[in-house]
Amino acid sequence: MAQKSGTASGAERDAQISAQELEQAIRQRAQEIYEAGGRTPGREVEDWLRAEAEVMREVAAALRRRAAHIVVKIDGVTYTGEYDPESCAGYQPGEFNAGQRLRVRFEDDRMYIARPNRAELEARVVRKV
Repeated sequence: MAQKSGTASGAERDAQISAQELEQAIRQRAQEIYEAGGRTPGREVEDWLRAEAEVMREVAAALRRRAAHIVVKIDGVTYTGEYDPESCAGYQPGEFNAGQRLRVRFEDDRMYIARPNRAELEARVVRKV
């Protein structure tokens, strides 16, 4: 466990989908594929697999777009951390000011940034430059 001080930068958002919603989206897309293909019988499995792949790509892209990030520079190294806005104990982007000195500790692929309210913002390090 390393503890260092660094300076702050920015942040963003999040997304979730239930298994039931996911299955419904796949079912709907498979129906669209079936109809667009002229309602050809015997292609149910192919249509379902294609729909599943398309919906999963869309969900993955949405999750990537909605991930929240924070950037911290320590001793000339810039760390980008990704965190879940739903479980960040009320952290709000802008809580840290650019250039503000911060207490940061690292454990494995995680960084923990001390907040003014004495809580910590936990973020998974996704980039180190």
